[in-house]
Amino acid sequence: MQENFSGMALFLPWIVAAVALLVALVSVLRGGGGRFERLLEREAQERAQDVEYHRAHLSEVERVLSGRLDQFRLETSERLSLLARSLGQDQAEGRLLLSDALRDMAQSQNEQIERIRATVNEQLHGAVEKQMQTSFQRVVEQFSAMQKALGEVTSVTAQIGDLKRLFSNVKTRGGWGEAQCRSILDDILPEGSYETNFRLGTGGENVEFAVKMPVRGSDVPPRLAIDSKFPTEAYERLLNAFEAGDATAERQARKELENAVRFEAKKIASKYILPPVTVEFAVLYLPTDGLYTEIARMPGVIDEIGRLYRVMVMGPSLLPAMLRTVHLGYVTLTLEERTEAIAGLLGATRQEMLRMDQVLEKLHRNAGTMGNTIEEARQRTRVLGRRLRALDGTNEDMEESLRATGSDVSGKLGSG
Repeated sequence: MQENFSGMALFLPWIVAAVALLVALVSVLRGGGGRFERLLEREAQERAQDVEYHRAHLSEVERVLSGRLDQFRLETSERLSLLARSLGQDQAEGRLLLSDALRDMAQSQNEQIERIRATVNEQLHGAVEKQMQTSFQRVVEQFSAMQKALGEVTSVTAQIGDLKRLFSNVKTRGGWGEAQCRSILDDILPEGSYETNFRLGTGGENVEFAVKMPVRGSDVPPRLAIDSKFPTEAYERLLNAFEAGDATAERQARKELENAVRFEAKKIASKYILPPVTVEFAVLYLPTDGLYTEIARMPGVIDEIGRLYRVMVMGPSLLPAMLRTVHLGYVTLTLEERTEAIAGLLGATRQEMLRMDQVLEKLHRNAGTMGNTIEEARQRTRVLGRRLRALDGTNEDMEESLRATGSDVSGKLGSG
């Protein structure tokens, strides 16, 4: 604009001179030479005054516009600096709050997982330890009772007469042994863990008791066959020979009792050990501790029967200990199932932590987007500075351009 006024100042004297020349020509045409000179002089003075006036006016206009432009440039720079400081402060505060929130959230999640882990370990350890202590205590008690029973063999021998009258009938002593074995099973094993008179396979024999063994991941668990036997005839002959003091008859009766037990063990092995329907061993139950004691006194008989026929010979004192071991297997299986459920819960918690990490990653990307928006605003500020330096329009055009630029920056910040 200043260059336009300077160009007009250069051409203005020539315009005034041309007008004065026209006026002079008109005056000459109308007559009067002295008058013409006076007019020329007057016109020259007026022209000089006009030129001086216009020069002063243009200088004043230039000074006012320069002052306004400097003031406007200073105000714009201060506003942009204030805006940049405000955005930087807000961004720093937002990052600080986000960092604190993420740290608190991670700490809370870690504490919760540690509490869950400690609770699970404590419960599992307490339950297993309690059950093991109880089971081993019962086993110790049963072995103590067995030792006490072994020490009372003489007392048991004195009661053989009553047993003779009671078990003179084969069905009576067989039913008594079966009832005693059933009572032990009911006292130790949980309900539904064994079956009576169970048929082994499609063409197999019926066994008196079939205990379901605790096996993981099997719909049809294998059975443990338990058969009660009471060879009273051979046992009575042994007692009679012992009372009579006949060593030869005692050795013969002891051999007959050994053969009878071996024969029953062989029958049990051939009829009731059928893997995979059953386990690879069975139990021959002797219903009295006295009878079991006599078998146990025979060197190597119980071990040989177990090795050859895979049959375990047990009496009323040993069978409960073995059944408690089976019951402990049920307890252990239940604990493993609960452990798997807890492991599933911890896996689900881990998945939730992974989802939380994805959310935190999104928040981190949004914080980066805010920084990019601030950098774009600074670029727009530099563009605005270049426009101010190259300003060549009126004051109103400059203000309109500034408003348009401010609206563009505001729209970018709002979208970010």
